[in-house]
Amino acid sequence: MHLLETSGLVYTFNGASPVLDGVSLQVQQGSIYGFLGPNGAGKTTTLRLILGLLRRQHGSIKIFETDLAHHRTAILRRVGSLIESPSIYSHLTAEENLRLLQVVYGGPRSRIGEVLHLVGLGDTGKKKAGNFSLGMKQRLAIAIALLNDPELLILDEPTNGLDPNGMIEIRELLKGLNQDNGITILISSHLLAEIDRLVSHVGIISRGQMLFQGTLDELKQQQQEPVCVVLETGNIETTLKVLTANGIAAEVDESRITIPFVTREQIAGLNRLLVAEGVDVYEISVVRNDLESIFIDLVS
Repeated sequence: MHLLETSGLVYTFNGASPVLDGVSLQVQQGSIYGFLGPNGAGKTTTLRLILGLLRRQHGSIKIFETDLAHHRTAILRRVGSLIESPSIYSHLTAEENLRLLQVVYGGPRSRIGEVLHLVGLGDTGKKKAGNFSLGMKQRLAIAIALLNDPELLILDEPTNGLDPNGMIEIRELLKGLNQDNGITILISSHLLAEIDRLVSHVGIISRGQMLFQGTLDELKQQQQEPVCVVLETGNIETTLKVLTANGIAAEVDESRITIPFVTREQIAGLNRLLVAEGVDVYEISVVRNDLESIFIDLVS
């Protein structure tokens, strides 16, 4: 089941070129969906449309299989979000901050202690939020998004600006919310390495258009595709002559020679030719795609 589904979202600011050009997302129930793209790709605009913070111009949005255009209030009661850093009062404790917002969100007072425990801030006591680390402030912001006990959590760049330890803390927090509490999470980011450690599904956007959507495993399958072959030999000049004679283009980087990918049989034959010419062959290795190169190729 798709907990969230958009179809053909188009959005333009002041008659300029479209910021979004036919964006369609399908977020599976129970998933952690990584919405990836470089800065300015259209991620935040998409999330704002999903939350009704921008007026929809073209396309449709369904959450919980219900049209957002006709049931916005009822739908958003079941959604938590963090699009921009919320107003956290530095002179108040974590509990006092939540107590103020609990009045707005409604719900039982006991929910405050529950969310503080969920985000790991249950023992901060009388410590003022102004003395929190950046990671703790971000966890408090997520606690605010959890006050209404959401089924869907939407987060825009939640690890932005955090140090490595802070990023790990947020990653483990989100995994726990998903696995232990059954919350479906849509998280936008431009940090592929961080998303790789967290999500089950991926959507990649660039210049307002979706370039890939599927499971993380489907994206990683592209890693298996070989890109090139690298040779290290004892005689670069003779190696290049052998390659040229056999119609193989090559690039030289210090002691490494890179050629386009060839088959295993061709690699074996090339090795025999080099040995016959008296060239010492130290290494022949196949280079395959990594996630970063796949991402760069898609968005460039």
